[in-house]
Amino acid sequence: MSSGFFIPAMVMGTLLLPAAAGPASAQSGYAIVPNERGDNLTILSPDLNVVKTVETCARPRGIHFDSDHTRFFLGCADDDMIAIYDTESLELVGRIRGVPAPETFDLHPDGRRLIVSNEEDAAASVYDVETGEFLAEYLTGEEPEGVQVTSDGRLVFVASEAANLVHVIDLEADAVIADILVDTRPRRFALTPDEKELWVSAELAGIVNIIDVETLKLVGDIPFLPTGFRPEQVTPVDLVITADGQRAYVALGRANHVAVVEVPSRKVIDYVLVGSRAWGLALTANESRLYVANGLSDDVTVVDTKSLKPITSIPVGRVPYDILIDDR
Repeated sequence: MSSGFFIPAMVMGTLLLPAAAGPASAQSGYAIVPNERGDNLTILSPDLNVVKTVETCARPRGIHFDSDHTRFFLGCADDDMIAIYDTESLELVGRIRGVPAPETFDLHPDGRRLIVSNEEDAAASVYDVETGEFLAEYLTGEEPEGVQVTSDGRLVFVASEAANLVHVIDLEADAVIADILVDTRPRRFALTPDEKELWVSAELAGIVNIIDVETLKLVGDIPFLPTGFRPEQVTPVDLVITADGQRAYVALGRANHVAVVEVPSRKVIDYVLVGSRAWGLALTANESRLYVANGLSDDVTVVDTKSLKPITSIPVGRVPYDILIDDR
């Protein structure tokens, strides 16, 4: 495991941005979309237009704000680094180097520790985002992806796609304390607001598994099958749960839909047709809109969450992976 090196912008220089549009302002409502095969970011305005394309690193994937939303972190899987951007100017202000194949990550509640899944290393690593210092590493199964930290900062969940496991790291004990067997190819997580349940998408099983956070046991699952699709076409990846804990949205991958789930009953109440290989999800702060990154149609579908109807689909770059919205 190589050490991370934080390089500030004054040393390395910043990206040159196109001059056609002004920079995003703080809490601008802009959506930031990393395009995995385009090596760039697409910036969408609240009126759903593309206002900027920012050239970035090789294979940008996971994206996450810092604790006060003044910066955001971007996983550069083929550059083995985390790029750090200023949210307002969209300029590159730092890099944490030596991060093996970062895919997704979560920020600890202390605002300093970034827990990163290292896809090629079968590990989760921890870095100090202020200094770039490598702090710890925890071994996982092959191809780790999803990372979720509890609000008290004690537990970290990491999904291993190839091992069909959810690993539970206790940061206070500095150890992996459980390996939970789930269904085939777990990808990403969502915690219910009360943090009693952890939902994990199982891509090749076509379901969401539900884990009891206190007992670390499986307590249920939710299957999906939109009309006209075969079970093997239903490949859930990203999922989000509303702040009131009443509704969940699940991107169904190659089934080209988002499932709408009533959380208390765990019942699917609707399917919304979006683009091809619905992948990444993000809700606006008021939860009136759901943004869906469609990895094979190279666009983002925006859904009105009241009517559960698509508003529009916006062409972005090649293979959009995730979405971050600057409106909180």
